[in-house]
Amino acid sequence: MKAKKGVLLINLGTPDSPKVSDVRKYLDEFLMDGRVIDIGTIQRNLLVRGAIVPFRSPKTAKLYNEIWDKEKGSPLLYISELQADLLRKELGSDYQVELAMRYQKPSIEEALQRLKLALVDSIQIIPLFPQYASASTGSVIEKVMKLMATWHAFPRISIINQFYDNELMIEAFADNAQEKEPEKYDHVLFSFHGLPVRQLKNVDNSGKHGCAAPSCCAQITTSNKFCYAAQCYETARLIAAKIQVNKEKYTVCFQSRLGKDPWVQPYTSDVLVDLAKKGVKRLLVLCPAFVADCLETLYEVTEEYGQEFKKLGGEHVELVPSLNDHPKWIEALKQMVLANEMESLKATY
Repeated sequence: MKAKKGVLLINLGTPDSPKVSDVRKYLDEFLMDGRVIDIGTIQRNLLVRGAIVPFRSPKTAKLYNEIWDKEKGSPLLYISELQADLLRKELGSDYQVELAMRYQKPSIEEALQRLKLALVDSIQIIPLFPQYASASTGSVIEKVMKLMATWHAFPRISIINQFYDNELMIEAFADNAQEKEPEKYDHVLFSFHGLPVRQLKNVDNSGKHGCAAPSCCAQITTSNKFCYAAQCYETARLIAAKIQVNKEKYTVCFQSRLGKDPWVQPYTSDVLVDLAKKGVKRLLVLCPAFVADCLETLYEVTEEYGQEFKKLGGEHVELVPSLNDHPKWIEALKQMVLANEMESLKATY
């Protein structure tokens, strides 16, 4: 019998339920990751378990309650499961597609074990983060390597570590935006998840970039090719071109910052203030760092930023849905798998 090829899709993670205890467990695992909060272990332990988790868990649990589906559960999980199911159908019986979360369930360890028991002859690891960051994609890769370190026999392993400029993905985001009729809005926001500036500097192996250059994110170069911010700007530029929105009509910004250290700017909240002062009333918001709608899109943008913008004098904030089950996104995943398989075979032979 012909051996199957394995595909492992990995997204960030979600609590098992919106209960405070489950949210606390999730936040503890997430924030104790040394790639997420990249400070010394003792300092991180004191900060996370002594300050952040105890105070943040009840507040975050309330937010999860707002988006939790009584039947399906966490949007991030059930949408990710749907994506995996659709990809499974597209790839056919030659492939075994598994889904895992970096934090909580379904676990990476269990997914890898299923692929191992299936005797697959290759495993493609696909962290579901379009733009590379050490705190997301890097953390997934490190976790996979640690779990597989004890294996005695290895199938062929390959990793798709970024796809910020994937043409079909860009088209899927653009399709979703077009359905909202961008021309009816005063301005378009591309709001990406934030990162500490130090983490952007750390991915520059050349020592020449490090977000210190005057126009460090203007275009992708050899030295900044792993820069999260530069990739975000490129993703936004490509989508904006597809929906025919010029530079004066859109802004790239970053949300969800934590702590007092400087994070990549401009902050979404600051941009809202600036746009309101300029008389902007209607905003269309895309979040191209997320391939599935989740707490950051469904609540942070729709509710928090929506209310904040109205208090500043704005009228409406409209969220463009994430990729979710868009056919072009599923096709993008399929094409990435097939192309990566071919490249991997070429490298082998």
